[in-house]
Amino acid sequence: MTTTDERHEALRSLLGAWALGAVPSAEAAELELHLTGCPQCAEEAGRLREAAGWLSVEEPLDQPGALRQQVLDWCLTRRPADLPVPTWGVPYTAETAKLDALLRDLGPEEWQEVAELPWHGGTEYLRPAEVLCHLAAVDGFLAVALGLPDPVPGGPGAGSGPPAGRRVPPQEAVAAPRVPPQAGPPWARITERTARLTAEQAGQPPQRIRARWRRHCHELVRSAALAPQGNTPVDFGFATVPLRDAFVDRAFECYVHGEDIARAVAYPYDPPAPQHLRQMIDLAVRMLPLALAGQRAARPEPAGAALGGADGRPDATGAGSGTGAGRRTGRRIRLVIDGPAAGEWLIPLDGPDAGPPGGEPVAAMVLDGLEFCQLAAAHRDPDRVPVGEHGDRAAIREVLRATPLLSRP
Repeated sequence: MTTTDERHEALRSLLGAWALGAVPSAEAAELELHLTGCPQCAEEAGRLREAAGWLSVEEPLDQPGALRQQVLDWCLTRRPADLPVPTWGVPYTAETAKLDALLRDLGPEEWQEVAELPWHGGTEYLRPAEVLCHLAAVDGFLAVALGLPDPVPGGPGAGSGPPAGRRVPPQEAVAAPRVPPQAGPPWARITERTARLTAEQAGQPPQRIRARWRRHCHELVRSAALAPQGNTPVDFGFATVPLRDAFVDRAFECYVHGEDIARAVAYPYDPPAPQHLRQMIDLAVRMLPLALAGQRAARPEPAGAALGGADGRPDATGAGSGTGAGRRTGRRIRLVIDGPAAGEWLIPLDGPDAGPPGGEPVAAMVLDGLEFCQLAAAHRDPDRVPVGEHGDRAAIREVLRATPLLSRP
């Protein structure tokens, strides 16, 4: 074989990579010059370039987000689940599966990208594997409540094996979220647990960290199926909530941080299904009175301001001034959520000292459901979020600025 024939074969071997645009520029220039004088290679190059075009269609390869649920629904009609996942556990199941699908596609370089995780106290900068350590560290609160091993080293039940057989978690009822006395910053327990788990997982391959996090998610869901009423109390350190609310909380954070990772690696990420998004909104709305109380505690108001208008006097609607019999009532605001998760909620504005909320709402505000969730995650500026307003604008501003306080590191 002559030198010319050898060079011809070498250039011909590059045709497949050239058709995909994967040949260095110098070699591509030489190959293209060769094609002008070699009809045989030019014909093969044309066929390969046409075939490569079919591999680069503009439509995304990812299946629609609703397809997974449609397949599961069809399967369950054929064979009901032995342990059905409670309605309040389904959003967590869906959001963890969606995040896992994203993580499975990440390459080595993408695992090194740094995601920005804003919250109302600042911004955390974490790589995807570190985000998983954070999610697992907070999920550990649910694991402890369900009698599972704590994924965080040194935590309650850490290092112990999985429970033998299926056990039913304690079903002590928690009437409403409560905030226990705090020692130090309210988020100190979360940040400390995240740091411990991140240090323990340091140096491990990211996909191994992903697999461990995924196994832990499955264990939580299986255990939740044994407690369908969702009354088991879960102590997050800054608040204690029933298991059903804790699972919705975890689904919400998984969605938010999944989107944070997707933004860092330039990957499309679907929002939650409408029925799941509605559960997240409902939980955030029920937690808003605590955020409003915290906002007032940080910024004391003039005496009587909580019972009337901005100057402390009863407003024109009579809210805060009581009924005709003189009974004091707290103010309320109507929240109207637009979009696929549409609904309406009445939010109490004043604390228990103002009396039970009643009377006509002092204002109404309209937000898109996804925008409200992004605001609750401190991913939107409360002074810039698009909102429809009617009535007491000061009350609306108060709620908008309190909503990001629901976020945490």
